[in-house]
Amino acid sequence: MLTPAFDLSQDPDFLTVAIRVPYARVSEFDVYFEGVDFKFYAKPYFLRLTLPGRVVENGSEQGSYDADKGIFTIRLPKETPGQHFEGLNMLTALLAPRKSRTAKPLVEEIGASEVSEGGVEAEDEEFDWEIEQVPYEEVSESALNPQYHYGFGNLRSGVFQRLQDELSDVIDIKDPDFTPAPERRQKRLDAELAKFDPDHYLADFFEDEAVEQILKYNPWWTDIYSKMMASLGKSQEQENHAALVSFSEEEKYQLRKFVNKSYLLDKRALRQVYYSLIDILLAYCYETRVTEGEKNVESAWNIRKLSPTLCWFETWTNVHEILVSFGRRVLCYPLYRHFKLVMKAYRDTIKILQLGKSAVLKCLLDVHKIFQENDPAYILNDLYISDYCVWIQKAKSNKLAALAETLKEVSLTKAQLGLELEELEAAALLVQEEDTASRAGRPVSRQQTPACPPEAGDTEESDSTTSCETEGSDSEQGELSGSESETVHSLQGPFLKERGDLLIDDGVCRNSAVERCGGSPRKPPASPRAPGGSGPLIEELGEQLNSRVQVSRPEDSAAASHSSVQGRGDWQTPSD
Repeated sequence: MLTPAFDLSQDPDFLTVAIRVPYARVSEFDVYFEGVDFKFYAKPYFLRLTLPGRVVENGSEQGSYDADKGIFTIRLPKETPGQHFEGLNMLTALLAPRKSRTAKPLVEEIGASEVSEGGVEAEDEEFDWEIEQVPYEEVSESALNPQYHYGFGNLRSGVFQRLQDELSDVIDIKDPDFTPAPERRQKRLDAELAKFDPDHYLADFFEDEAVEQILKYNPWWTDIYSKMMASLGKSQEQENHAALVSFSEEEKYQLRKFVNKSYLLDKRALRQVYYSLIDILLAYCYETRVTEGEKNVESAWNIRKLSPTLCWFETWTNVHEILVSFGRRVLCYPLYRHFKLVMKAYRDTIKILQLGKSAVLKCLLDVHKIFQENDPAYILNDLYISDYCVWIQKAKSNKLAALAETLKEVSLTKAQLGLELEELEAAALLVQEEDTASRAGRPVSRQQTPACPPEAGDTEESDSTTSCETEGSDSEQGELSGSESETVHSLQGPFLKERGDLLIDDGVCRNSAVERCGGSPRKPPASPRAPGGSGPLIEELGEQLNSRVQVSRPEDSAAASHSSVQGRGDWQTPSD
């Protein structure tokens, strides 16, 4: 039998079930409904649903068939008119057969006080989202080479032991089956510190035009959140806002393909499921914003790289450390590394959690599609995302709302990331101010080779009698050795600094902004490749040339000091 495509909708008095059965015989179909049970049969299609509310057969039920579209539409009267049925878009959960309420579970943990009767977590029990304190337990020496767990609810192990070579590009951690959680975290922190690039961070910090443009983008959940906030003043509960989130036909098809199952999770494992959900949503929000909703070949890499849950199999103890870890990875790995993007993704995640499980499910379906289309990342669907898509349909919205409130109370500062961002920014701003002041005090012509400016107190006419020419000739190369007045220096030393000045004091080359050359401060010659640039020529040729400097004094004591700069290469400094 084939499971047909179906969709459910409602009004105050009726539940409408639309079933698409192309090429079925209209004369051979059967419909049965009673209470929460609904069955439909039209060869070769069979559909059995567990409805989220009770319906009744009272003679007002209706049915129709659209031959062009091949769709049966059945209107079922509600047992309680005006009742709102929740979860009509959770198609995977609706396909599940009704559970027996009297049978005992087939698998039961003896003495497991954290698992309620029936093998599932008590949904009405309130979570304490604070740090859980676990008593220390002595590890037995006989426990050699234990296998550690990972995946959704830490239910998997041994996967990468068999497929290490094929899946080594998916995750950052090596041998996860034999690496305990504390060691995973320490390796992750070390890798982040080694990857952090101060130059990349400062470039995005000072030149943030692209980042500001990204921050203005409104993803798909922004409009839905605005509508929800506008309707909060009305007599509606947050559960009813699930209708604002709609699923595409492709997403509905994927929901029908999932195999519905129950998860035996104790309180600790369930806490990890909620925490890892925050981690995945943060990475998804960042990816959606920086690509402005247009996925690309790097989308799968971005999501799994920014989520320690996916690439390091990280486990969490509180919400704050999730946010700190996400902030560190945003500033270490992706293209745009700005703290504002961290906070924007944080606020977007809160909005999604407040919208309820329909919005969370839509995000997870999007992540599932991205990973499914990426060859090395598909395994993460089997380990995490597929189970999340099934589990979230049965989760309680009040738990997600409580998680959103807990996340709102968390604060994050740059100092908490442990990357010395504030000190780095302060040093960069200081250098920028000094550079600005230096340029303002020593203007350089952008079209000519800069000449020696006069000393303080000299008139402008003194420039006409003072020569500061830079010359180079082939004959002078042979005079570098044996001359008493010669001092040879490598250009790969102080001249590599962008704002360094070529000065001469007692026959010695120095790089200083305050020293004097024959009574006058001097500036470096302009580059023939980039006329008008304030930086020295050596900045461009430092990696390619091994040049030398000859310094000599002219016989004429009345004239200012002259210097000759020559290099081995295909260039010559222009002279006045």
